[in-house]
Amino acid sequence: MSYEQTAAAGAQRFTLWRDCRRILSGRRPETPRERLAELTADAAALAGPAERPDFYGDGIVATLERRVAELLGKPAALFFPTGTMAQQVALRCWARRRGTRAVATHPLAHLETHERRAYQRLSGLHGVWPTTAHRLPTAAELRDFDEEFGILLLELPLREAGFVLPEWPELVAAVTVARDERRAVVHLDGARLWESAAHYARPLPELAALGDSVYVSFYKALGGLSGAALAGPADLVRDARAWRHRYGGLLYQQWPTALAALAGLDRELPRLPGYLAHARVVAEGLRRALRDVPGARLHPDPPHTHQFQLWLPYPARELNEAGLRHAAESGDGLFGTWSDGPLPGLAVTELSVLAPALEWQVEDVRQSAVDFLARLPTRP
Repeated sequence: MSYEQTAAAGAQRFTLWRDCRRILSGRRPETPRERLAELTADAAALAGPAERPDFYGDGIVATLERRVAELLGKPAALFFPTGTMAQQVALRCWARRRGTRAVATHPLAHLETHERRAYQRLSGLHGVWPTTAHRLPTAAELRDFDEEFGILLLELPLREAGFVLPEWPELVAAVTVARDERRAVVHLDGARLWESAAHYARPLPELAALGDSVYVSFYKALGGLSGAALAGPADLVRDARAWRHRYGGLLYQQWPTALAALAGLDRELPRLPGYLAHARVVAEGLRRALRDVPGARLHPDPPHTHQFQLWLPYPARELNEAGLRHAAESGDGLFGTWSDGPLPGLAVTELSVLAPALEWQVEDVRQSAVDFLARLPTRP
């Protein structure tokens, strides 16, 4: 679709989903006025009545940085306006320190698929892939890999592969090989690190300790406005502060974003284990609805985090049209946008089980999904 067509479809979905009586995946859309009212309430709870806003990263932004460093058990943290910028700066700083330009990553990593390969174009780095399987590399693959690398980037979870996570012993073993045998530093793309900790049922500092540095996001599961943080050794964060300025990331004021992030840490972070548990309830309802649909698949099954993929044997266009009709006629906002998969006639959508989904029980999901499927064209 063109940009204009995509924008029009997004506007239609926004209106329909706001009017839905129930939403299964994602948050209920908010208008700017509604979001501002929520932010005003958060300010009353989190900021003093005479507290000054931030100027170039002090004040409430510095408070957020200290909070993140403490949560992750790292010496320091630095706020960034985007995760893409945080990733680029982290890799650039590590590459200079390690005297290397090779980053071991994955072809499905965000670094490769959603950042226009900025680490190559802007920093002159290059990626090598210890595996192309739809999972993170194993310890054996890292040990036997015939390319040199000084940085290992691990995306937790690997989104494009289905929000998949390795077993804890496998993850620890991979990090140990990278550090002790390949003499590499480990950077965690932790855009969903908060959710990964819920899967492993381990404290955040224990998970974050597997990375010499880690990036976290504030607007995904935490529901913030935007923004990210890079956490790690104090000297790395000092270097990153200078590079953030060079990349244009030192903004005059960022207090609304920092305030929303702090509110998300207070409100949403404790709920993530419950979202993960309920994702398995949602998955069971879908599983029952899809029993007679050849080629339908949940992945991973069961979900590793509160997010997972659903694959159906229809073109994305038909699924998106059916979803809009289903929402308008039933009042159920079931799925987000569908995208065509690697094979013709196969499409995928991502489900995000958040607070609105908690009212859905197994039978609710099954019935609504069956109703959705009935709106799809019949196949001969």
